[in-house]
Amino acid sequence: MIKEIDLKKNVYELTETYPELIGILKEMGFWGVANSVVRNTLGRVTTISQGCEKQGKDLAAVIKELEKQGFSVKC
Repeated sequence: MIKEIDLKKNVYELTETYPELIGILKEMGFWGVANSVVRNTLGRVTTISQGCEKQGKDLAAVIKELEKQGFSVKC
């Protein structure tokens, strides 16, 4: 099964579909994703792209890491 990440979906939706994303994103420095309260509040209104922008992370590098982890990323 192909695990597809649609960057238009919010972090909450993505982590509900793929719970393993929580650990992967945390390892990439998105610490808030590991906190269920943050994930249930900010995660509902934040996309991975927005998270990268807010934290000064390179979206292309995040996408590359997600692909390395077996995800297909849809922009």
